[in-house]
Order: sequence, then C-alpha cells, then structure tokens
Amino acid sequence: MTVSAADLALYAAAQFALFLTPGPVWVALLARTMSGGFSAAWPLAVGVVIGDLLWPVLAILGVSWVVSVYGEVMTVLRWVASATFIVMGILIIRNAGRAIGSNSRLTRPGRWAGFLAGLAVILGNPKAILFYMGVLPGFFDLTRLTWVDVAAICGISAAIPLSGNLALAWFLGRARALLRSPAAVRRTNRIAGGLLIALGCAIPLL
Repeated sequence: MTVSAADLALYAAAQFALFLTPGPVWVALLARTMSGGFSAAWPLAVGVVIGDLLWPVLAILGVSWVVSVYGEVMTVLRWVASATFIVMGILIIRNAGRAIGSNSRLTRPGRWAGFLAGLAVILGNPKAILFYMGVLPGFFDLTRLTWVDVAAICGISAAIPLSGNLALAWFLGRARALLRSPAAVRRTNRIAGGLLIALGCAIPLL
C-alpha cells in the first residue's frame, strides 16, 4: 500500500464534506422515504453506492493512462483539485439560503425502481462527476497506486456516502425538518462550504 493514512483521511473528509452538501441524492432519498419509508429508501442508497464504486475506478484508470503519457499532469491536477474545492465552497456559501427542490419521478414504488433511481441520480450527478473525475486525482499519486490502494479508495468512496445516506433516510423526521428550514439549510451549506474551502487550501500542502 503506497497511500498514507493522512491522504486517506483527507479524502474521507472531502467525501464527508460533499455528503453534507444538499443535492440530488438528498432530494431522492427524502422523496422516497416520505413516500414509502426506510424500506423504499435503502434500495436507492444501494444504487448510489454502485456509482460511488464505479466513478473512482474509472477516474483512476483513465487518469493513470493520461499520466503515463504526460507526467506533469499530476501537478496540474493537484492545483485543479484545490481550486475546484475553493470555488465550490465559495459558491455553496453564496447560495447557502437556496431551497432544495423535489422530483416526484423518484418516488415510484418498488425496490428495483429505487435501485435504478439511485443509480441514475449518482451517474448523472454533476457534483459526483466533477469530484471523481476532476478532483479525486488531486488527492493521490496515481502513478504509484496499487490494487490495495484502489480498494481502499473505493471503500471510502462507498462507505461514507452509504452510511450517511442510510442515516439520512432512517432519521426522516429530522431530515425533513432540516430540508424545510431555511435557517438549517443555510447553516448546513455554510459548514459544507467552509469545509470545502479548507480542503482546497490543504491539498497543495500534501
């Protein structure tokens, strides 16, 4: 294993900060839990995990090939990751009070429908695509990764969102209050934005 515990911890913190940012997955979980309870929401969370496992593998394999041809890409990606987090954090803080919408198409009954909804949400989520394809490579030296490293990265990529999504679905009452309260949404977005800015500042120091 070539990645350090500090690298993995920083990556895990980034995953948690992104989870705290309300987005399509939050909306989908809330919609399904409100319509069918926890039993309707957990298949969606499993569908989301498939994407959270797929995206980092694609990012690592794809960017590794680019790095093998253009070695200086890793330095550029590290700064891109840093700038991306800072910009995302600023934008989230600036729009901290914006209400979260809903999507009734995500509430179709059935476990298979829930699973497909979760898969569709994560595969089409711009935040996830940007993070895994554009930001993840800035956390690690992709030229030195082993399969053990990849497994650890994928494990973190799946475990943190899954545990957070299941907890969000389980505590539906609190989640509903959080998403409906403008003050709570504003406070959560400010915390998440601050964490993203801090992570962006920390990446160049690794």
